[in-house]
Amino acid sequence: MPAINTPVHNHESLTMASRREKLEGMLQSSPDDQLLRYMLAMELDREGQHEPSLLQFQTLMTATTPYVPAFLMAGQMLMRLNRAADARLVLQTGIRQAELQQNSHAAGEMAGFLATLNPASA
Repeated sequence: MPAINTPVHNHESLTMASRREKLEGMLQSSPDDQLLRYMLAMELDREGQHEPSLLQFQTLMTATTPYVPAFLMAGQMLMRLNRAADARLVLQTGIRQAELQQNSHAAGEMAGFLATLNPASA
């Protein structure tokens, strides 16, 4: 029986693109939705689009009411990108913001991550 020629698709990349596109579409309808923007930033990071992801995190971190989880994720990404000084600044700012929002759990997580950073890597 002859083989049937079927196109080979990279389903993972199709899934990633469609997830990002869906998030972008939802954000057009609800541009102030911090959770959607956070999910988009995480998806962009997952796709290896670090600068666009950092821009989304920056929007969240500078909002009227900053989105505290963005600080930890941005700090971790900056460390992966060998930008330790930037990571430290983001984490220190995030700790202060978490304390202002009375989110001791998030402040503790960021303080713990910050404590693991080698001062020589800054």
